[in-house]
Amino acid sequence: MLHRRKPEPATPLHGVDVLLADLDGVVYAGPAAIPFAVESLNRAAETIRIGYITNNASRTDQSVADHLTQLGLNVAAADVVTSPQAAVRLLAEQVEPGASILVVGGDGLVDEVVKAGFVVTRSADDKPAAVIQGFAPEVGWVHLAEAAFALNADGVGTGIPWIATNTDWTIPVARGIAPGNGTLVSAVHTAVGRLPVVAGKPEVAIFQEATRRFGAQNALFIGDRLDTDILGANRAGIPAVLVLTGIDRAKQALAADKDSRPAFILENLQQLHEPYPETVFSKDGSTATVNGASVRISGNDVQIVKDGDGGIDLLRAACAAIYRSGRAIYGLNVPERLYLAQ
Repeated sequence: MLHRRKPEPATPLHGVDVLLADLDGVVYAGPAAIPFAVESLNRAAETIRIGYITNNASRTDQSVADHLTQLGLNVAAADVVTSPQAAVRLLAEQVEPGASILVVGGDGLVDEVVKAGFVVTRSADDKPAAVIQGFAPEVGWVHLAEAAFALNADGVGTGIPWIATNTDWTIPVARGIAPGNGTLVSAVHTAVGRLPVVAGKPEVAIFQEATRRFGAQNALFIGDRLDTDILGANRAGIPAVLVLTGIDRAKQALAADKDSRPAFILENLQQLHEPYPETVFSKDGSTATVNGASVRISGNDVQIVKDGDGGIDLLRAACAAIYRSGRAIYGLNVPERLYLAQ
């Protein structure tokens, strides 16, 4: 009898027409490229369109493209989708063309506001038609206070539109993890008693901007954060890759809620080009096996049945078993070794 060889699993890039990549924690950390990122993305660019998405509002699309080019990627400004671009699109839906806008942020945000034909002000005394807020390292109390004055001009916090580029609580930089735009937005929120409309991840506006620009039919998104990148892609209906080179690692992947779970988990971007192993479940669904790694849910215990590679496949199996169980991580006893598996 002739036995047919089982086909090799497809790579995460199979059938993808546009690959969308986050930047901080995926392509670079601070000014330096993350290992394997540049060569892996260049290889992908040989056959599919690559777009870059960033919540960081402090730089222009051109400056981001220049940085990526210096790292060894072939990137034009049009390949970069920024949260200020998505925020300005939302702004244009709420205020009249040419209106005066109070900008809290840096060059990346100012550039997009000006390109859209609005007038930039930094003072609430100019009676702006809206406030738009994004991250920049130089943003301080004085800038946040001006936003609060403008938004609370009626004394009850129900005034002009307020749009935030993003609400990331943290941002990875060369020296470590620093406060992100979410902390600055929170300060204004505390003062005015309301929340902004948000353009960046995990909201869908920035993904819609990207898919519209690149004409994506079957996009794949790569991110390093569950609460912004993966949640946002899922909300936008785009399959997501969690790469373990940035903010979230094994512990966070194991604890991901149902809305923030990735379609793929990778150690690094080299694995975009490797067959992604199938997860096989036992008949009762309690045990997940990925290659030689098996993890079982028994009662309240997460049990390692077989170590396999002891790394990424073990983590994939553990995530699959936990996700399939429908149980929250805090209700399970998880071996410490799984938190280190990657």
